[in-house]
Amino acid sequence: MHFKTRASEKLRDAKLQAALKKLQGNFVRGRAERVREMDNFEAIRDAAAAIRDHALEHLDVYLEEFERNAVERGAVVHWAETPEEVTRIVCEIARRHGVRKAVKSKSMVSEECALNEALEAAGIEVVETDLGEYILQLAREPPSHIVAPVVHKTRDEVSDLFEEKHHRPRKTDIGELTREAREMLRSHFLSAGMGITGANFVVAETGSTLIVTNEGNGRMVTTLPRVHVAITGIEKVVPTLEDVATLMRLLPPHGTGQTISNYISVTTGVKGEGDRDGPEHFHVVLVDAGRTKLIGGDLQPMLRCIRCGACMNHCPVYQSVGGHAYGWVYPGPMGSVLTPIYIGLENALDLPNAATFCNQCGVVCPVKIPLPDLMRKLREQQFERKLKPWTERAGLTLWSWAARHPAIYAMISTIGARALAWIGGKNGLIHRLPFGGGWTDGRDLPAPHGRTFRELHRRATRR
Repeated sequence: MHFKTRASEKLRDAKLQAALKKLQGNFVRGRAERVREMDNFEAIRDAAAAIRDHALEHLDVYLEEFERNAVERGAVVHWAETPEEVTRIVCEIARRHGVRKAVKSKSMVSEECALNEALEAAGIEVVETDLGEYILQLAREPPSHIVAPVVHKTRDEVSDLFEEKHHRPRKTDIGELTREAREMLRSHFLSAGMGITGANFVVAETGSTLIVTNEGNGRMVTTLPRVHVAITGIEKVVPTLEDVATLMRLLPPHGTGQTISNYISVTTGVKGEGDRDGPEHFHVVLVDAGRTKLIGGDLQPMLRCIRCGACMNHCPVYQSVGGHAYGWVYPGPMGSVLTPIYIGLENALDLPNAATFCNQCGVVCPVKIPLPDLMRKLREQQFERKLKPWTERAGLTLWSWAARHPAIYAMISTIGARALAWIGGKNGLIHRLPFGGGWTDGRDLPAPHGRTFRELHRRATRR
């Protein structure tokens, strides 16, 4: 994933650094304000985590219940084990119904599967209708955030892009830019044969899919085209609508700093007799794509994730480098866990280490996912599978041996403290750390006192 190289580039990008300051607005401060308004916040978090854990422990039962109830209401349920199966299924649905144009609501699972590229290769026009995703489609860029995909762009960049692509006079007012996008999208909503969405949750007891949006485009996508395809990971299933209500008390505050989102759309079955809108055909694609590998293992808590994005909003690493540095669909702490799992740990060696372990992500996670612990487990796997550089493995092996021999460890610590204090010189700063240049390439490290803790403690005890 080349995280180190990408991160260095992003740190030097002045426009990106200015854009990332937006995270501190509604996302960070808004969440804090909404949390303060909840008298029973921790009880709600506990309940939400329990709901997600219960669904995961009985995943097979609830998925089968969802399929049964969805089919009873006219939906067709497909099971996809790989991203390639997802694209094959969706392209086949489009071919069967003679679809030439599809409109999409924001879906990270479709990003995992590179669905747009597959549909375009099959001769089907695809139009993103979420404002952020629409901007990125015009720019031919991937999203950099799972909730605010265009957070890395400034208003001037969007103005320039619209002027170039829409061939209209340049606008800089946000309201005017939004209206222009709506005017460009309106005809696509009315002419598309297929609407594609993700699903924030799928509800076992009703066979429903549910999406949460702030723009209303999701409802246009699910009601106007005659074919609706919902693509979702199998971990999104919850037992009841009551469970959804509990989870929704946490999702908007943690995602966007709102008490509740503008639109919560529940889709159940196909258009009925007498209904004025809704799809004639409703397909749900339940996606594995690596998720079942987590079931029953140390990393299973990651499947609780409700995709709010709070972990990245509060992560000092993400705040500094943005989402594109992470190299795939999921950035931030959640991406540092999910990406190595989904695409292979050997293909994302930097990501479990792209963290300060300050635990801000764990503190703000609404369903209490212990993200630093999960990254630590991935680091352990890297070491066990010998995916770390031999020098690092040798160093850790040597440290482990020394730690089991206290006298030798004390001697090495004493020599190291003296040497680093000497390197620090009169000003007490280490400008270049031997065998650890990465720590001092962009900063000075404070030199140690020159005495170990044991020595200082021994001296204090004698006094």
